[in-house]
Amino acid sequence: MKARFGVSRGKALAVTALAAVLASTVPGSVPALADGNRVLSEHWGVITRNTIGSPVAALRNGPYGSFGVLDSSGRPPYGRGSLGIEVADSSTSLPTPSEKVDFGNEVDFFGDPVLGLSKVGFHVFQTGENVDYGGATNMPNIRFEINPNVSAHPGDTYSTLVWVPDAAPVTNRWSGYIDATTTGYWYLTGGETACNGAAAHCSLAQLKTSLTDGGAVPTIYSAAVGKGRDHMWIGAVDGLRINQYVYDFEADGVRTRRVA
Repeated sequence: MKARFGVSRGKALAVTALAAVLASTVPGSVPALADGNRVLSEHWGVITRNTIGSPVAALRNGPYGSFGVLDSSGRPPYGRGSLGIEVADSSTSLPTPSEKVDFGNEVDFFGDPVLGLSKVGFHVFQTGENVDYGGATNMPNIRFEINPNVSAHPGDTYSTLVWVPDAAPVTNRWSGYIDATTTGYWYLTGGETACNGAAAHCSLAQLKTSLTDGGAVPTIYSAAVGKGRDHMWIGAVDGLRINQYVYDFEADGVRTRRVA
């Protein structure tokens, strides 16, 4: 059998395969910020470099409840599962002030542009006990390890871009979507710009502006949900959104859902 235009089927398939290889090597040909087709469930897990003590960050079913919560807020917002997180505070016998854990992906976001972040957020299962442990803003964070590429600090190739949420809108049940682009604040752990956490609490837009200094664009190393090192916290997170994708944490893995 002949393919169209007189090319044999075997040659046509070979040309198609070669074109696919070439396309994959062209800079910018892979969609930025982890296209859903290239994010693999097995690439998600505890980031061991960023773990202190013996915390827990594990995919699980539920939580459902608390007791008496019978509407939709009594079950995970996506599927049947979530990411359960447990960290202890400085009351433990650890030689460090408290535990810390990041659950994330060190593969699929690598090299993506920080300035391309436009939609970020999650759902949280917050309890009244967590508020007792550390106040209303005792909440997990979203963290991006990045190369800031700030012209004023050319030798600085590492910082963590951190979102600190406001207080959860509800306790003892699942929250609605908490938008990290309009609530809470962002900062850089290395103090590369004025958005350093202590002196300035920035919006995501302000932080991206602070990184736009005419030099090389800042790039992402990893993306994660994390907690610590501060107060005890036992709860769960689901529906982590990064741009056009929601990462649905389920007991059997992380599913990628495209959203409008």
